[in-house]
Amino acid sequence: MNSGDLLPVGRRVAYWRGRRKLSQQVFADRLGKSKSWVDKVERGVRSLDKVSILQDIAAVLRIDTAVLLGGDVQPAGVTEHVEGVERIRAALSTYEIALERPDARRPVLPADGLAREVAHVWTTFQHARYMQVVDLVPQLVADAQRTHAHDSGAGRVPLVEAYRVTASLLVKLGAPDVAWLAVDRAMIAATGDRVLVAAAAVQLGQVLRASGQARVAKSVMLAAAYRIAPPVIEYGTPPELSLCGTLLVQAALAAAGDGDDRAADELIDEAADMAARVRDGHDYHRTGFGPTAVELARITAAVERGDVEEAVLWHEKAIKRDGWRWLAAEHRAAYLVDAARAYLQADDPISAGRVLIEADRIAPAEIRHRPAGRDILAQVARDPAAPATLIHLAATLGVG
Repeated sequence: MNSGDLLPVGRRVAYWRGRRKLSQQVFADRLGKSKSWVDKVERGVRSLDKVSILQDIAAVLRIDTAVLLGGDVQPAGVTEHVEGVERIRAALSTYEIALERPDARRPVLPADGLAREVAHVWTTFQHARYMQVVDLVPQLVADAQRTHAHDSGAGRVPLVEAYRVTASLLVKLGAPDVAWLAVDRAMIAATGDRVLVAAAAVQLGQVLRASGQARVAKSVMLAAAYRIAPPVIEYGTPPELSLCGTLLVQAALAAAGDGDDRAADELIDEAADMAARVRDGHDYHRTGFGPTAVELARITAAVERGDVEEAVLWHEKAIKRDGWRWLAAEHRAAYLVDAARAYLQADDPISAGRVLIEADRIAPAEIRHRPAGRDILAQVARDPAAPATLIHLAATLGVG
């Protein structure tokens, strides 16, 4: 048993903050709170009664929310993905090329071989096999850095893509601070190439939003979107429109998170115009962009602003579209977690449970290893009307 398991919530926060070697000031800065607020929480003077705050704290501390709420053992899977994040952090922290200490035991991959390796990791991620990706990413990052150092021209694209998939994975695992390191490197490596910059900016938007920087995310995403936007939409290529539209969607979700509902609607409408030209069934630059993806984003934005009745109505129509089944398993399951939030807010735990069971069928890791999925599972499972299958799943995973 961990010594932190027997402590009150505030003391658990202090315990894990100490484990992560964060000062109260640094911890407060990452949460967007004052040092005084953190001190009061840790001393039990201020209670933590909002799920959103607990989720934010858990994300900064790189632990599952359930760990903060107590229990004699850590929930299943938590230790595994925390250790995985630490391995990736270590891989990103070696600076072996800059320090001229590359691993001579592994030959430098040619650029085409590296590109195949990157494509394999991306495909594994899109199938939501996150723990497999955790195992693959450290070596992928090292290989990409070596190849780029050996052949900067041919190695540039796969290097950026390696950092992109790493950042996406880390956001999934609730580690936006480590994801920031990966995406910052992607942006630096992409500088000077408008297409690569736009591709890397997709993950930058994810990281900024996961870090609670909604207003900054909106501004940066708009700048990136209009930099890649074609002068005339009718003449834009599908890959170009996919990047621009995806960045507009990121900006819209950031606007919704910042309470700017009008901007969110306008940006999604703008993205929808581009999606109509791209059409469903494509995955240019690993965006999955198309009319169905934009419609799912519209629903997610509605959930964010609290229009749950509208979101539920749109959801029932969206999952019947042909484009739904063409989206990656990761994309569909992640969206279903948002849909479950909508049903829960609409006081319909039965439907919320049904949606989560479907998400678990499509991509089990989205519920079992992603902190956001585990959090919503715990919330639904606490309701007496929740499906028995879901309650059993929550008990198996140690959440609730």
